[in-house]
Amino acid sequence: MRVGSFVLAAQFPGQGQGEALHRAVRTAEVSEEAGLDAVWLAEHHFVPYGTCPSAITLAALLLGRTRRLRVGTAVSVLPTVHPVALGEQTALLHVTSGGRFTLGVGRGGPWVDLEVFGSGLEAYEHGFPESLDLLTRWLREPAVSADGPRFSFREVPVVPRPSEALTEDLAEAPGPEVVVACTSPSSVRLAAERGLPMLLGMHVGDEEKAEMVALWKQHARAAGRPGDEIAGAAHVSAGVCQIADSRTDAAETLTKAMPGWLKQGLEAHVTVDGRIRSMRDPLAYTELLCGLHPVGTPRLCADRLAATSERTGISRFALLTEGSGDLAATEENVRRLGTEVLPHLR
Repeated sequence: MRVGSFVLAAQFPGQGQGEALHRAVRTAEVSEEAGLDAVWLAEHHFVPYGTCPSAITLAALLLGRTRRLRVGTAVSVLPTVHPVALGEQTALLHVTSGGRFTLGVGRGGPWVDLEVFGSGLEAYEHGFPESLDLLTRWLREPAVSADGPRFSFREVPVVPRPSEALTEDLAEAPGPEVVVACTSPSSVRLAAERGLPMLLGMHVGDEEKAEMVALWKQHARAAGRPGDEIAGAAHVSAGVCQIADSRTDAAETLTKAMPGWLKQGLEAHVTVDGRIRSMRDPLAYTELLCGLHPVGTPRLCADRLAATSERTGISRFALLTEGSGDLAATEENVRRLGTEVLPHLR
């Protein structure tokens, strides 16, 4: 089982953006010190829900600050970037970090980001498969051309090529790992047909995640993916983790801090086309997360993770540890995850 921290660089009420970003960097540094396997970085634009606008840029910084930790994006939003530009950045980080980078990509939402970056609603509603295929080709082939509805260009060489690695192990690898955020049956099928593992959100529980894994396997088999690839797919489960000496104390920490952050963060999202959207009740959502994920004593958290892994078959976790909104408390939470929870799982 591989456990990492999920970093949103969340701006809690009364905090500055720099404070949120500093906490994000420290979370990653402490994650390595505490023996966690990875850190996963979220990406948001124009909202205090998350103050990191470029997950891959922050990933580059953290790969330079760490030596062992795997760093992934969760996620880089494909409809707002050119897949070749993202592919070039991914290859660069893959080669220079010794293969410690994972690119997580997603469709994002119908937000004003699409207007600001000029990609438009079409890129969100219909363009994701084309972008994903162009991106993965860039990471696997020596030269790439495109002739699609959104991207069309003559053949160009891939520089740097992911296979031009500094170690023999990387040179023989198929390329940088790519995972796909999946929230619907259509996105599960998209990932499965391409043999790409899924990143499943923290808003769904074990039963739904198990169903999505089963659906992924079904579509992967139907697409003719190799059996060892299907059996070895390392899906990622996102969640929340808060550790305390009692479950009541852990839940209280989150229910005091997270609703305020969720309210101001989610309310700040603006749709590109003025569509009406409903917002979760912040307190009810926080309580839901406390019930779904490892929130409580170290032993309870370990049992919760083990149970999720057994029920879903998922062996990788990206856990939000900054739910208190406080730097010192976040650092302590990460350290306890590494020193008091992981030993029960290994």
